[in-house]
Amino acid sequence: MHYDICLPWYWEYDIDFVHFVEKACNEQRLTLWQVTPDNLLESVNALYKGEHTFHTLLDRSQGEDRFLPIDHWAKERGKKRINPAELSLWSEDKATMHLELITAGIITPHTILLPPFLEQPVLPELDLTPLGAQFVIKPSNEGGGDGVILGASSLEQILRARMQFPKQKYLLQATVIPRTILARPAWFRVFYAVGKTYPCWWHPFTHVYAEMTAAEEHRYGLAALHDLTRRIASLCRLDWFTTEIALTLDDFVVVDYVNDQIDTRIQTKAVDGAPDDIMQDVARQLVGLARGSR
Repeated sequence: MHYDICLPWYWEYDIDFVHFVEKACNEQRLTLWQVTPDNLLESVNALYKGEHTFHTLLDRSQGEDRFLPIDHWAKERGKKRINPAELSLWSEDKATMHLELITAGIITPHTILLPPFLEQPVLPELDLTPLGAQFVIKPSNEGGGDGVILGASSLEQILRARMQFPKQKYLLQATVIPRTILARPAWFRVFYAVGKTYPCWWHPFTHVYAEMTAAEEHRYGLAALHDLTRRIASLCRLDWFTTEIALTLDDFVVVDYVNDQIDTRIQTKAVDGAPDDIMQDVARQLVGLARGSR
């Protein structure tokens, strides 16, 4: 049996996104093979025995080792892989992407990069003055806010933080203060999917989304979010991801560079979920990519 798309997934909250992918496949007349923990063993066996094949891998297994044979099979046979695992791993390294962005002339917070604790347990003297009175400490490879310290103010906090993820580089970043627009912070999370961008208002503390209207883009000069996100896409070379951008009194500042482990929960099911229609259109874009690459 040959399928157009193979979709490995296990996170229960992906269910609505999976339904969107199913719907898009039906609309575009593509076949979909879902691989979950319940059918993983037989699916891998069928794949390697040649009983099942597929053309495009849309992997939502989020790096779970037990699903890796599917990615390996696709890579070895030159199949289309949406957000290839090795590219995701590279682009999720915040220290790496920081250097990519500043080389491309994209504005980021003032940043000091630190080597992993295990590589350099004792740091040379650091001048923290450019970071301001309070700053942010981030491990380079974590997501979802893990290990991030807001409002840091001392060298002691830095030294202790590095020991939490001792194999990772760390970023020390100046705190970004956004403008206020419509009584809310000018802080945005932008979805990117196969050339299309979807900017949203996004509160940095509550993580609640609000869709941005074309009138708001025009009135408050926010159309640049589209171009800035496409520039990031050209650097990371991923098919879909989100990025976090703030508008300060001076300019747009990219705060959280590339996130490809997208939280696909939808707003009608979770207060801090993404707008439903955006996630549905993202699914259409990804299925369209699979259709176009057949």
